Amino acid sequence: MLKGINQWCYPEGTPLEQVFAYSRDAGFDAVELNLNPAGDVGLKMDTTAAEAKEIVQLASSYNLKLRSLSTSLLWKSPLSDPSENVREQGRKVVEKQIELAAAMNVDTILVVPGVVDENTSYVDCYNRSQEVLKKIIPFAEEHHVHIGIENVWNKFLLSPLEMARYIDELNSDYVGAYFDVGNVLQFGYPEQWIRILGKRIRKVHVKDFSTAVGNITGFVPLLAGDVNWKEVYKALVEIGYDDTITAELSPHLIDPCSLAFDTANHMERVIKYGEEYLSKDGVQR
Repeated sequence: MLKGINQWCYPEGTPLEQVFAYSRDAGFDAVELNLNPAGDVGLKMDTTAAEAKEIVQLASSYNLKLRSLSTSLLWKSPLSDPSENVREQGRKVVEKQIELAAAMNVDTILVVPGVVDENTSYVDCYNRSQEVLKKIIPFAEEHHVHIGIENVWNKFLLSPLEMARYIDELNSDYVGAYFDVGNVLQFGYPEQWIRILGKRIRKVHVKDFSTAVGNITGFVPLLAGDVNWKEVYKALVEIGYDDTITAELSPHLIDPCSLAFDTANHMERVIKYGEEYLSKDGVQR
């Protein structure tokens, strides 16, 4: 599996040259960039295909791959919003992700499908988000870019069975899951989710979580929480996943490159001990 790190692991405003240099020096294979708000660093809504290709060349000069593209913009323009105008803004964000991904030869984008809150019921979130995604799917299929639906703390898609059903109902080979290991610790077991989602999984985020804390401050460095990494690794091997595992952690404000080095080391240990566990357990790769 390739070791990746998200741009968010570095302080806001970190130049891409530093993001790539820190990531390369730490031993990562790939960097996940984000479609950012105006004024931020890197990809934005007004980024052209030519500019995006220049970023690919820059990453390549650091011997790094670009395998996926994320965004935070859908939290402000959710595909489930009661306002049709807001949903339309969200659709434009996803289509911009697809457009840039295609230009950069990136095969998967991360999409938060919606948010359940006081103004959006669970049923409305389900129906509205699917309605918007069905409009986007032909664009994704045309550009050969996969939409990875992520499990996040949005009070939505709270079980792997429901997430699998949600994806299957969209009925496209270009819609799958962007599975986040740490995000399910509050209400489930990631290894169980992986086995149920199976081949639907397009990409994987890794973070750790302390269930004793049990709230948003419970996210901790890899190996410091309650994720059973040996079982997670075993489950990924069982479903035949051999793509990128991408760290998504809060940045260090002091000595920001230290997070990259620490996390790369932790990921190497996850892979090493996962392989040793598989050999002892007799699991065939």
